[in-house]
Amino acid sequence: MQINWDDMRTILALVRAGTLAGAADALSVSYTTVARRVQRAEEMLGRPLFERRPEGYFASPEAEELARAAARMEVQEQAALRHLSGRDQGLSGPLTLTAPQLLIQTHLAPFLAGFCRDNPEIELTVRATNDVLDLTRREADLAIRISKSPGDNLVGLHLADQKTTCVALPEIVAGAISDPSATLDWVIYTGHSTPPKSALALYPNYRIRARFDDMTSLIAAAKAGLGVTRMPVYLGRNDPELQPLPGLEPQDYAPIWVLSHQDLLQSAKVRALKVALKQFFRTRRDDFTQIQSLP
Repeated sequence: MQINWDDMRTILALVRAGTLAGAADALSVSYTTVARRVQRAEEMLGRPLFERRPEGYFASPEAEELARAAARMEVQEQAALRHLSGRDQGLSGPLTLTAPQLLIQTHLAPFLAGFCRDNPEIELTVRATNDVLDLTRREADLAIRISKSPGDNLVGLHLADQKTTCVALPEIVAGAISDPSATLDWVIYTGHSTPPKSALALYPNYRIRARFDDMTSLIAAAKAGLGVTRMPVYLGRNDPELQPLPGLEPQDYAPIWVLSHQDLLQSAKVRALKVALKQFFRTRRDDFTQIQSLP
């Protein structure tokens, strides 16, 4: 009796995700392929592995056992592939980078265009997400992360320090300048109870108009006139519709890192992208720490 590796990987993905769609997304296959592989494994074993429920697939003890075995096999597979990739000294073939979408939009897109021109044989894939992808499982080769603690089990290269600033539409900024004691509207990040203390020291009266759970929405809300919001300096500098609230010193924020697995330290492609990133951010340091003056 033998289950092929594709079916084992599929069982593992379905145990993790709980749905055909989730497993299909993890494996980059169709949900019908997931269903077919599970059915093939069940027919080979002569027993069901999952209970089909309206909310998803519920794993049996047998499926859980197979998933644990598949997870151990996956660790060995990924370790072997990382070791092979780490010995790759060619500047060609696939290379996957993950980075925050807004950082790609404001800074990394032109940089990556230049990197691709300089390295035409590298097949670059960029996963634009704020999700923390697993480099051990080779969901990416390198990760650009904004974090105070980027991870102990990865090799990190510091790219830039960061600060935040408070911005709003020009008419809101003008109103705050003319009467600092007037009630100032704010839009803030979900989980924060008040605007920054440094802002309240100068503009003590405030009203929270709304809270949002991601930076893209906060920017849109500020540009729609809902109020002042706090954001990383590099975002404020790159939006001509918004102006900094005067009198505030930029506040410290999590720095920017590029991370890779230690097994890929000797990969020529990984080294080339790290070196290029370091050089690029070195020339753009002020973008992340210095606010622009009012016109």
